[in-house]
Amino acid sequence: MGELFECVLFTASLAKYADPVSDLLDKWGAFRCRLFRESCVFHRGNYVKDLSRLGRDLNKVIIVDNSPASYIFHPDNAVPVASWFDDMSDTELLDLIPFFERLSKVDDVYAVLKQQRTSS
Repeated sequence: MGELFECVLFTASLAKYADPVSDLLDKWGAFRCRLFRESCVFHRGNYVKDLSRLGRDLNKVIIVDNSPASYIFHPDNAVPVASWFDDMSDTELLDLIPFFERLSKVDDVYAVLKQQRTSS
């Protein structure tokens, strides 16, 4: 995905915990940037990932997240996924690769994401 997108790891976890895990997950250096809890907005008891803080055109930004509270400011940019704990047979992210490849070819992700939500 790093060849198709500017991939940013954005987590509500503290850096001291998330950074070592991120090192394990990102062996190939796909993430251009890592953002941790201090980059989130604390809103109504939740840490929200405010995509406008990325300084990118939001019609070209998606957030893949298991927590709707994390993207409450930008629900139209969300690709919701189930929580993952330790199921080594889980293929949800792999199954999304064709969808992400299609998204990489559009100028505005909103229409494609809306279509995906209504067809699900």
